[in-house]
Amino acid sequence: MKILTVLTYYRPHTSGLTIYAERLAEAFARRGHEVTVFTSRFDPSTPLNEVRNGVKIVRVPVMFRLSKGVLMPRFGWDVTRYVREHDVVQLHLPQFDAPGVAFRGRLFGKPAVLTYHCDLFMPPGLFNRLVNTVVHFQNNMAGRLADHIVTYTQDYADNSAYLSRYKHKLTPILPPVELPAPLPGSVDAFRRENQIDERHPVIGMAARFAAEKGVEVLLDAMPAVLENFPEAQVRFAGQYDNVLGEQA
Repeated sequence: MKILTVLTYYRPHTSGLTIYAERLAEAFARRGHEVTVFTSRFDPSTPLNEVRNGVKIVRVPVMFRLSKGVLMPRFGWDVTRYVREHDVVQLHLPQFDAPGVAFRGRLFGKPAVLTYHCDLFMPPGLFNRLVNTVVHFQNNMAGRLADHIVTYTQDYADNSAYLSRYKHKLTPILPPVELPAPLPGSVDAFRRENQIDERHPVIGMAARFAAEKGVEVLLDAMPAVLENFPEAQVRFAGQYDNVLGEQA
């Protein structure tokens, strides 16, 4: 089967969504499918076309970036050809361009499947509220045009305002988590290196340093946490520098 995966950001960008998309695309390729990832060339240093671990990656040049989004004048022209050449289209939401791609799937008789990762929550501000409104509209248009929708868990599906509208074509599928077993002694070495005392609470957070990940919730809670647990520590693992749309 020829599978076309469309998303705004792919590797080398790092996020839960891109890691999910990469693992899924490479798993399809290992099973013998022909997989093409169609994405933005958000980093000009990356090649326009390459093959990584059996997956063909096609990057569309970006004219400019607006907050977390990108403007790609060639996107519509190029993606039309790729939709026609493939058997099925897989879209990762949130994604501004998703409804146009799903519409092309309908036009050419190619089923479109959405993977809905999360609701978009931009930092406060008038412009970001406008972005939220536009992206929510685009996501809903894509949901209507898609043949099927996938999300992580039934619990999330039951509590998402977006997904509750599409229960008739929704299937929860757990994300492809790959965790290597820790090497002998590595946990104790990590404790020593980071001066972690098992007698005191440690709060761990693994994410991008972004508003939608609840960073503010943790920061606002810290005074109360430290008042009750003065020796508490926070250990953050993830991107904190040059996070797209999160400079503030």
